[in-house]
Amino acid sequence: RQQLSGLASPAPNAQLMSARAFASARAAKVSAALLLRAVEYGESDVIATLFTELEGKISVIVRGARKGNKRFGGALEPFHAIEARYEDRRGDLGVLREARVVRVRATLAASLEAMQAAGVALRWARHLCPPRTVEPAAWSTLTVLLDDLDRPVPVDATYTLAGVGLRLLSDVGDSMDFERCVRCGKACPLARSGTLDLARGGLICRECGGASLVVSAELRQAACAAQHGEAFDTKLAAQLLTIVDRAMSAHAEYEGTK
Repeated sequence: RQQLSGLASPAPNAQLMSARAFASARAAKVSAALLLRAVEYGESDVIATLFTELEGKISVIVRGARKGNKRFGGALEPFHAIEARYEDRRGDLGVLREARVVRVRATLAASLEAMQAAGVALRWARHLCPPRTVEPAAWSTLTVLLDDLDRPVPVDATYTLAGVGLRLLSDVGDSMDFERCVRCGKACPLARSGTLDLARGGLICRECGGASLVVSAELRQAACAAQHGEAFDTKLAAQLLTIVDRAMSAHAEYEGTK
């Protein structure tokens, strides 16, 4: 075929670079995110685990993060709300291209108790949430918690975490059933104590053999209230948090809050 005068065919390398640039641009995504963990990698990089509103939990490499790269200025810190622009590489680590803080939670970051509570909740999310699975309910639970911890009025960390932990378990499909036997479905009156099997996710009635962990009627009532975001007896918060912690260990590779 005769080439048209004045028009040159693109060089093969230029075509290849153009295809790569197009694929990269197509894979770039932008999402609200929370930093769950950052681990040093190599001489200057960081591997970050993000919980994103768009895709759930993802892992990305952050090139040059430890050299003070201006593209990530202050964004690789926990608790703050960030906007992340990253390259999605399915089956491989993504690449964080840019991140910026869109909401600074300064009050939270100034309180040791608030930071500890927030850190526990973020660790729960890191262990509970499967990779690349959108978790809108868990996203909402975490962001509301962080906003609450950022308020100038002090919060009861144990009470707050007990409720948040139960709701997070429900958010990701690991809800604890404090009202019915998880084997036969029989309702257990809330006025009675019951036995709990954390690995199975709830009560086991006497007819089904029961379980080793006995929970009082008051604790069951508190758990049900906490699951629905309702107030419960603050005196039961520590016991409820212990149950939450053990449930997290039963459903994920988690070693507890202590």
